[in-house]
Amino acid sequence: MLRTLIVDDEALARRGLRHRLQSVRDVHVIGEARNGREALKVIQEHQPDLVFLDIQMPGMDGFDVLRALEPDKLPSIVFVTAFDDFAIKAFEANAVDYILKPIEGERLLDALQRVRDRQGARKARKERRSLLNLVSEIAGEPIDSVAALGDKDLDRLKKKPARLAIKDGGKTTWVKQEDIEWVDAAGDYMCVHANGETHIMRKTMKQLEQELDPKLLQRVHRSAIVNIKHVREMQSHINGEYFLTLTSGHTLKLSRTYKDKLKYFS
Repeated sequence: MLRTLIVDDEALARRGLRHRLQSVRDVHVIGEARNGREALKVIQEHQPDLVFLDIQMPGMDGFDVLRALEPDKLPSIVFVTAFDDFAIKAFEANAVDYILKPIEGERLLDALQRVRDRQGARKARKERRSLLNLVSEIAGEPIDSVAALGDKDLDRLKKKPARLAIKDGGKTTWVKQEDIEWVDAAGDYMCVHANGETHIMRKTMKQLEQELDPKLLQRVHRSAIVNIKHVREMQSHINGEYFLTLTSGHTLKLSRTYKDKLKYFS
């Protein structure tokens, strides 16, 4: 039985992964963690065999968790996140397990089988070496210990995905983030406007904001996110707000609460 911990700052992601794991007979989910600090506490108290670990978390991220763990008590790690092509090749070359969001059932089962195959003769030293080989390749320089992870620039592993996965029932539509013109909220749903189409997804504005590339898409109102490259014109208002006119002709309001975002339009 693989005693398993799920670590992800998104509640929907944790719930979805737990649901998938419920149908795997030799996996027992012992708990969930919303951030790196919670993950450390659960790992130290319960010593799981396997941890599904999200890299992109606010505050203490996935690599911070690895750095804080005792090297000889490192559980099997399967990273759950979105990587660019370079990082995927690095993970595969160094035999470090990963699954991409949104999680596909077959890919999850493959990762679990690799964990099982290693469990019988698993050596903590070998597990650490695979991780260190991986981050050395990403950082472009040798890294000799898990403790050294925090001193290196691993942003390439934390890169925001170039596409946004929009699920509708059993269907998933991939939309390039650069094609998104704006996003607005409609109750509990987000309306993603891209290439003249509107895609609906059930997610909070905060959750969606964390998935988007901040160099491209910025929140300008409590219920609106805009692609800064699609802003054609900006006009100030007497009350301190601004009106943004997009390339499509649509107008959005930049509220006073988000006035610090003006730097992106200068």
